[in-house]
Amino acid sequence: MKLLITGATGVVGKTLVQKLLDDGNEVHYLTTQSSKLDSIQGAKGFFWNPDLDQIDTACFHEVETIIHLAGATVAKRWTKKYKEQIYSSRIKPTQLLLKGLVEIKENLKVKHLISASAIGIYPSHPYRQVTENTLTTPHTFMEKVVCDWEKEVDQFNKEGIRVCKLRIGLVLSPKGGVLGTLKIPTKMGLGAAFGTGEQGQSWIHISDLVGIFKNAVEAQWEGVFNAVSPNPVSQNELISALAKSLKKPNFFPPIPSFLLRFILGEMSALVLDSHWVSAQKTINQGYQFQFPEIQKALHHLVSQSDK
Repeated sequence: MKLLITGATGVVGKTLVQKLLDDGNEVHYLTTQSSKLDSIQGAKGFFWNPDLDQIDTACFHEVETIIHLAGATVAKRWTKKYKEQIYSSRIKPTQLLLKGLVEIKENLKVKHLISASAIGIYPSHPYRQVTENTLTTPHTFMEKVVCDWEKEVDQFNKEGIRVCKLRIGLVLSPKGGVLGTLKIPTKMGLGAAFGTGEQGQSWIHISDLVGIFKNAVEAQWEGVFNAVSPNPVSQNELISALAKSLKKPNFFPPIPSFLLRFILGEMSALVLDSHWVSAQKTINQGYQFQFPEIQKALHHLVSQSDK
């Protein structure tokens, strides 16, 4: 199969592209940097610039499935300007992909779009579990970002393209990301949760996230699916499990909410919001998790990051 990937040079994208290539697929990818057109061995790069509405439509040649991962990280201080970038980096690329497809409609072979989304679309709640059927009405910045992002993705249906949206949780990877950030204080015995520490953390091991994308491609998934472990944990449990994997003490109390809000402002929602997200629909679709439990997942990731 030939696929087109956006966001291919990110943490998830790199791992996913390598898996797809190892499985014998052909991969095209889009990049905003000319210097990265030949940066992924075995894959073919094409240039695009969503800000200037530019895309090399040759990227679609013979492509059957698009995997859309593009979007600026939310783990950077939320100034007014950067919030605009978080929003536009999800909306503009999605619109440009569709525009490019429409331009070559007569030669179109794309039948399937699998787009990243985020569990940030769900309302925060201290204990209530949410599913793909939970009502999503945007009230916060992140809820609006993800809702509008998904609305743009749904436009591909109008061109006869099946759409699958994967609402991704907290991705745990041995290569940086949130785990890399949490490991720094925890390695020094200074690991601590935030707020009450009881807020839900719906996480996923990167191997399972890649596995879900792979299954979605092969089985032609359509609709909305939560890409999270079937066993979410509290933030206290996450920090405790990480300390245990690193063989470090864990005795610091959670950092007070008011202090985080004072320092981070609106961005504090990233660590204070609580999401208990169900993976049952993904399991019913046939996916079998490799790392369903947090302690096993962290032991594996810590051992990989030390290599």
